[in-house]
Amino acid sequence: MPEEANLSRSRLAKLIADGQVSRDGKVLDSPKARVEAGDLIQVIVPEAEETHMRPEAIALEVVWEDTDLIVVNKPAGMVVHPAPGTPSGTLVNALLAHCGDDLSGVGGEKRPGIVHRIDKDTSGLLVVAKSDAAHHGLAAQFEKHTVERHYMALVHGVPDMADPRLKGVKGVSFEQGGIVKIQTQLARHKTDRQKQAVVWSGGRHAVTRARPVETFGSPGMITLVDCWLETGRTHQIRVHMAHAGHGLVGDQTYGGRRRVSEKALAPGAAEAAMAFPRQALHAATLGFTHPVSGEPLRFEARLPGDMAGLIELLREPVQ
Repeated sequence: MPEEANLSRSRLAKLIADGQVSRDGKVLDSPKARVEAGDLIQVIVPEAEETHMRPEAIALEVVWEDTDLIVVNKPAGMVVHPAPGTPSGTLVNALLAHCGDDLSGVGGEKRPGIVHRIDKDTSGLLVVAKSDAAHHGLAAQFEKHTVERHYMALVHGVPDMADPRLKGVKGVSFEQGGIVKIQTQLARHKTDRQKQAVVWSGGRHAVTRARPVETFGSPGMITLVDCWLETGRTHQIRVHMAHAGHGLVGDQTYGGRRRVSEKALAPGAAEAAMAFPRQALHAATLGFTHPVSGEPLRFEARLPGDMAGLIELLREPVQ
């Protein structure tokens, strides 16, 4: 197939299964069928079908949009894609309503092309494809790990290379500029299938880098950290920071409900940190090459109100 057709192997396999591919006028019913020089292969790509997912008029913060893609700043509490437990109220439902007829079809359906996700209770930037061409181009960049993704996180303690404990954690190393590198394998937890876990055999390769930006309390009780991804695995930052002993504030799944000393922070700050209702994680920067025009794009999203408010409390002087 010509590259400009933007048909993936899985899409072509489905077209074959649907009887849309023929050789010399005879329908091919198997993707394993042998072809020879001189065969005339005809591929019919039907108009994109309506998706079973329904559009919902949900407000979105659109950062950037054109005919091929859209970048949004997702609020905490919103699921990205419908699932059995959350069939509605998702980002996809909102995009179906927002984009309407602008969706030219992804994988044979008029739907947004999700190429990466962030957790329900994580806020921040997401890019979504509106066409097959954009979907394939973005997916290739994520697969090659060329997409720039920085997250701002509030973590317990200070991930500092001067900490002798951190030097003894397997998978943790240090780079110039005070950067902590965490490199492990990640796989589903053996007993809790909703969680991910660090493993040393099997699983998927995962690399996170983190740099402390601002420390609060004396001694350092909580740190604002800039985390960036080389890979993008499920819950990667949350699992890696917990593995390093610096779980995210508010993260109930990976041990972020740690006791914070009230004497080390301003009045009310410790209580606010311990009561923070979600993992304090925000996808702040997203950079990639436009999959159709080739234009370099980079976007930044300010911290949401709940994280910014907590940081202001943490900055107040200890009495």
